[in-house]
Amino acid sequence: MSELRKRYAIKQLSIFLENRKGRLLEVTEVLFKAAVNIRALSLAESAEFGILRLVVNNPEKAKNLLASSGFTVKQQDVFAVEVDDKPGSFYQVVKLLAGADINIDYTYAFVGNSDRAILIFKVPEAKFDAALEAISQGGIKLVEPIFFYD
Repeated sequence: MSELRKRYAIKQLSIFLENRKGRLLEVTEVLFKAAVNIRALSLAESAEFGILRLVVNNPEKAKNLLASSGFTVKQQDVFAVEVDDKPGSFYQVVKLLAGADINIDYTYAFVGNSDRAILIFKVPEAKFDAALEAISQGGIKLVEPIFFYD
């Protein structure tokens, strides 16, 4: 494991949900009752199921609680960057990754404050360390997990 990975890998949970009424409510209720704070999320759906991706303040606790509540949960490493909230910022990050021959599996974002945005990226596992290196060398600020965790 590279030093960059040790410092910047963020644990993301992917929860597979049947596409039926109340399933999202059930997930959020489990987390609420356990005082787990959702810090970032993405929900992708198809006709039959959805994938809820979460970055939470306590990923191990959340993973264990959700699994024991009958949800199918996977944990992956993602990374986050902080950029100016202005046109072209996302492009600059994508350009760095493309220049390093790194595909982006998916990404999602949120505005951190009035002038900064946080972008979360999932890249192929085999390219994770190379992605962190490209971002770091490209002058883009990587976000440490402490930003998300308690």
